[in-house]
Amino acid sequence: MRIGYPCINRSLSCSSNKTFRLKSYSEEHLVETVRNNLDCLLKILEFNVENALFFFRITSDLIPFASHPINTFNWQDYFRSDFEFIGKFILRNRIRISMHPDQFTLINSVKEEIFERSLLELKYHAKVLDLMKLDTSAKIQIHVGGAYGDKKKSIERFVTRYRTLDESILRRLVIENDDKLFDVDDCLEISAQTKIPVLFDFFHHTVNHRTFPGKNHFELIVKTWNRNSDGLPMVDYSSKKNSGRATSHADSINAEDFARFLRITEPFDIDVMLEIKDKERSAIQASKLAMTDLRICAFLEGR
Repeated sequence: MRIGYPCINRSLSCSSNKTFRLKSYSEEHLVETVRNNLDCLLKILEFNVENALFFFRITSDLIPFASHPINTFNWQDYFRSDFEFIGKFILRNRIRISMHPDQFTLINSVKEEIFERSLLELKYHAKVLDLMKLDTSAKIQIHVGGAYGDKKKSIERFVTRYRTLDESILRRLVIENDDKLFDVDDCLEISAQTKIPVLFDFFHHTVNHRTFPGKNHFELIVKTWNRNSDGLPMVDYSSKKNSGRATSHADSINAEDFARFLRITEPFDIDVMLEIKDKERSAIQASKLAMTDLRICAFLEGR
């Protein structure tokens, strides 16, 4: 088991998701920004290794306007050696990597132009991971999408569109349950038709069903992952903020809730992404709370 956090490190004065306005676009500005982002990504990964955090979600903003028509610059070749260097660091330290396109990436959209834009965005994410020469355990996670007034047809449209995707995307794509429309059962239904792995979002489940998940949920989800090609099942973990909306993520980790999560998942070796607002601080605390967990011990011994 690895523990990690997404995209932003608040302890470092360095950001890998620096961007700029579309009206300010120029190749010079793009190169300067991407250089900063790649340099900062490496610094974040180095910080993570020093703090025993071996799971990280790379920001979708690594390359600004990567899928936008304005960006015709061949950033892939220009930064190829940088991507390979970062990839070697990731592989050498056995870091698990994921990416998560934004909520506007909708495979099942009723609008063809939105699907086409989503396709470009997915190709960009797959290209980043391919340039780092990461294996297919490096995943791209998305939500099923919208219901558009007919949930059954929306699932059918997802399945149909999924089967048209490039292999470079298919081998990395996973779906996660959301907090309103498509729950674990819906994702499992899609997986049964497509063999796509299901990433379990613990917090989304508790919001959607107002209860902690049971071991039976994890048993079904784990079976959607091929250990050899997909790696360990990925799980997103968070808890509710003490005040505010029911869908608001906690500012920091709740030790009691996390201990309960570890007990529920104990039979399953998983990689855990903490979607908590203070990012690496809670991830470091979670790693310490789980230090006696045999799954963590097994991973650290294997390094």
